[in-house]
Amino acid sequence: MNAENIRMKIRTGEHSGPTSGISGDKVQANLAILPKEYAFDFLLFALRNSKPVPIIEVLEAGEFTSRYAQNSDIRRDVPLYNIYKKGKLTNTVSDIKDEWQDDFVTFLIGCSFTFEQAILDAGINIKHIDEGRNVAMYKTNIETVPAGIFSGETVVSMRPFKKELVDKVINITNDFPNMHGGPVHVGNPQEIGIENIDNPDYGDSIAIAEDEVPVFWACGVTPQNAVLKAKPEILISHAPGHMFITDINNEEYKN
Repeated sequence: MNAENIRMKIRTGEHSGPTSGISGDKVQANLAILPKEYAFDFLLFALRNSKPVPIIEVLEAGEFTSRYAQNSDIRRDVPLYNIYKKGKLTNTVSDIKDEWQDDFVTFLIGCSFTFEQAILDAGINIKHIDEGRNVAMYKTNIETVPAGIFSGETVVSMRPFKKELVDKVINITNDFPNMHGGPVHVGNPQEIGIENIDNPDYGDSIAIAEDEVPVFWACGVTPQNAVLKAKPEILISHAPGHMFITDINNEEYKN
């Protein structure tokens, strides 16, 4: 199935769940939509924090078709959207046409699901995909660099791997610097402010076996965390794990 067909299934509600593992070699993107008055601050925040917020594309005010996704509609082609108003999550919906404003600027942000495919292609299983779950994501004590109204802690995604595979996984993900790149931490979650690994802030809990090590990558949910502090009039984002699928091949972002 090509990327456009997957987007059509999402648009019609045929697929409504997380998108991890469903797009093959196509790049998936996190989403942040803001009124134009906040766009510069957000772009500066992204430039200063390119590991958790790597920008793929910026759509001008009012535009809703990505040049990297044929016949796409940003308002309808994400399985679930979170709507934040003044820092509060007010709704989670499958379509944002009724919320759309002509001054909305859309940011597409690199996603770790791209390097997940590279890990799978190397013959390494990924636990949350095998279990049909969303990836586990956590708020940390790793501060971002502030910009304008935006600041806050980095959010990370976690995947456990057997100890003997960790170095190989790190090397694979290092090849994708514009898709979060290599991990920001390996091992003890408390060292980055995660007190209970069994209780993620976003996504699903994934058990870690005795012979496995938790590995943490910067995550595109970081902007949602920044919004909780900045309290802009409105921000629309993907619900964690529910991404926008582009027509770009993952290999185009490999170093």
